[in-house]
Amino acid sequence: MFENVKAIPGDALLALMVAFKSDPNPNKIDLGVGVYKNDSGQTPILNVVKKAEAHLLEHEQSKGYIGATGAPELAPLLQGLMLGNDHPIIQQGRIATAQTPGGTGALRVAGDLINAVNPDAKIWVSDPTWSNHFHVFAGAGVEVRTYPYYDADHNALAVDAMLESIRQIPAGDVILLHASCHNPTGIDPTQAQWQLISQAVAEQGLVPLIDCAYQGFGEGLEEDVRGLKMLLDLCPEALITTSCSKNFGLYNERIGALSLVTESAEHCQRAFSQVANCIRANYSNPPAHGAAIVTTILSDQSLRQQWETELAEMRDRIRRMRSELVSSLQNLNCNRDFSFIEQQKGMFSYSGLSKDEVLYLREHYGIYAVESGRINVAGINDRNLELLSEAINKAIQQ
Repeated sequence: MFENVKAIPGDALLALMVAFKSDPNPNKIDLGVGVYKNDSGQTPILNVVKKAEAHLLEHEQSKGYIGATGAPELAPLLQGLMLGNDHPIIQQGRIATAQTPGGTGALRVAGDLINAVNPDAKIWVSDPTWSNHFHVFAGAGVEVRTYPYYDADHNALAVDAMLESIRQIPAGDVILLHASCHNPTGIDPTQAQWQLISQAVAEQGLVPLIDCAYQGFGEGLEEDVRGLKMLLDLCPEALITTSCSKNFGLYNERIGALSLVTESAEHCQRAFSQVANCIRANYSNPPAHGAAIVTTILSDQSLRQQWETELAEMRDRIRRMRSELVSSLQNLNCNRDFSFIEQQKGMFSYSGLSKDEVLYLREHYGIYAVESGRINVAGINDRNLELLSEAINKAIQQ
């Protein structure tokens, strides 16, 4: 069965992680892996998570299955976090939410759902996008195409080209949009641009799939879903994938969700049965522990306030490192303008560094970044900022 199987090339980011770990350089810097790190270079467990787990340890009564669509008490909490409890879509029963194994699991279930209910539909993703989007949707049997997003000449959103492309997509196709903290560029649309994008998506009769993996990491919990809400104001149907990996620091608990929005409560019930069927044929039941942590935090006013405070601390640290990197490069009289980095949102940044410059940083300084020039700003801290700035300044002079 396996004697003629061909090996598939390994994931480039995972290979980068392996190379970093094996590098003996004591001053090496990891700007590749996509997790938050504090100023000590650690991916911490939030204090509020520890409190929630202590509560669960004392009060949890069972390790039984929680059902295909997950813990029922979690769904309204995540819907309220995204939209606010009084949003008309919630009040009208036009949204249903299934817990999934992480945001990636949510995307896969979304792909399976698209293939089940509209097998001719294609999904359009930004160029560039998170590389795993291609694998997830292709694995679900959905054809993936791209629309323009990044203007490399100006390190900005290619909004005109993006809108022109959207207006050429066939009605009924699905378009994936990042709610905030675009991965990998860090470039988000402005409110005015979101309005134009939402109008184009609605007028073209497309179904938006909004990937909301970083709520709270950009500008704030409410600010990071402004574009999502604009889309829902104009589009009668939508899919929303959410992740609690980043904003709760629950990377290895695999807690995410898929929400679907329909024109009516009746449509919602019917469509959600298809979601449950897709899940049952895949992993059957999602893991319970991460969901219990999030439910405990969001349903307790004191814990929720502590979570929002810790989330703001992570967000503010990322912002500070963006600002300090730009200032440090300016202080070195760097001959390239990196000020755009300060305007980007979230952990990731398209730095403008070329592949050759990235490889120079790796070879000469042990600084690891993705060859596209994408860096994880959360990998920068007060201890490595000076070395990183000097290395970048040297790299762009080669």
